[in-house]
Amino acid sequence: MERVPVLKIGDILLVSIQVDMSDQTAVQLQEDLAERIVATGCYGVIIDITALDIVDSFVGRMLSAIASISKVLDAETVVVGMRPAVAITLVELGLSLNGIRTALNVERGMELIAAALPDDYDFATADDEPDDDTTATT
Repeated sequence: MERVPVLKIGDILLVSIQVDMSDQTAVQLQEDLAERIVATGCYGVIIDITALDIVDSFVGRMLSAIASISKVLDAETVVVGMRPAVAITLVELGLSLNGIRTALNVERGMELIAAALPDDYDFATADDEPDDDTTATT
């Protein structure tokens, strides 16, 4: 069985689909991605479909399911690299890909994920914060 690699870039997971998505491959990708989100604490997932010439209703449902799973695990999902023919096919099939944000390329996808973060999002960990239990003497 082929597996789709899930790469970590900063606080974002990048999935580049380069293979035909069989049922088994899609289920494995969903499981792998969910495990990686939890293990890494990443807040964003980018799914690159540049290599896909055809997106049928199965792949559309799979992308929607991945986005839903990621959202439940507190990660935003952006699909990037959609070709015009793929977009036309999705519209003709009536697949609106609810809950999935799209961008033209990985860079724009990363910008969308960053924009979705709260303004007060801090990359510092709790260990980096100063202790509040110190008192000043006068």
